Amino acid sequence: MYKYITRRVLQFIPMLFLVTIVVYGLAQAAPGDPLSGEILDPDIPAEVLEERREALGLNDPIPVQYWNWLSSVAVGDFGQSMHYTGRSVADLVTSRIMNTLYLSLFALGVTILVAIPIGIYSSKKPYSLLDYSATTFAFLGLATPNFFAALIAIYFFSFQLGWFPSQGTVSSVGLTGFEYFIDKIRHLILPGFTLGLASTAIYMRYLRTEMLEVMGSDFIRTARAKGLGPSSVLYKHTLRNALIPIITLLGFEFGTLLSGAVITEAVFNYPGLGTLFLNSIQNRDYPVIMAINLILAVTILVGNLLADIFYAIVDPRIRYD
Repeated sequence: MYKYITRRVLQFIPMLFLVTIVVYGLAQAAPGDPLSGEILDPDIPAEVLEERREALGLNDPIPVQYWNWLSSVAVGDFGQSMHYTGRSVADLVTSRIMNTLYLSLFALGVTILVAIPIGIYSSKKPYSLLDYSATTFAFLGLATPNFFAALIAIYFFSFQLGWFPSQGTVSSVGLTGFEYFIDKIRHLILPGFTLGLASTAIYMRYLRTEMLEVMGSDFIRTARAKGLGPSSVLYKHTLRNALIPIITLLGFEFGTLLSGAVITEAVFNYPGLGTLFLNSIQNRDYPVIMAINLILAVTILVGNLLADIFYAIVDPRIRYD
């Protein structure tokens, strides 16, 4: 197992290198640069803008700019933001990343706590009223874009009913202790459920299908013939085997939630990595864009590694040595 983990970690390096090349190339291919917006201000002389471009290294060839950035990242320095004057990229990301992490973990928790019990019940009692209801919900969840679901949630649960706030992370800066914790949770509910909606629908359908398929297997019939109880057959044999493809999806899910939070955070005006990412794209803030993309890439790679490790935990027959 340790040799396998070491090999996978070593594979991260060339994969991350390729990701940074592609993302940086796409960012540079976009028209304009971080100072393009300032050209609209007639009070700024063209020679001043040119001097600032030279100081920022924007006049260097793209490979040189990329190599300078990559060399700094290799030693843990993500550089300075080109738009947020005087602030380092690490400081900007650190100030936002915990909000996005809380949102993603909340959405993942909603997905697991809702999808798995309903998926198990739907497979246990297929074609029941709850099964048909879950199927309808799954189709609606898959067909509804996140931004549209977010707007509906804001309209009904925030504007009409007033149950939950529609934006931000806290109501006021003076909250402390338990009151602060409850307020944070209230601000997480609408964006968290919106972000986890599509994933919940997918996991419900996957788990139901996998469990129905496993229930028809020979080893399940053998387990029943040996006299094992229904609960033992369902949870110890059927569920553990049906979870293997679900774990594969979970390996991608956390990185997907982080990237999917971009739209959700924008709709709810939630100050996380998503809104920072959008602002950085609009302002051609390349160091911030690259840092966030690097975080997303590392998250997805680590998620896949954890999925492989959990395979061996769920199914002891899987060995990597």
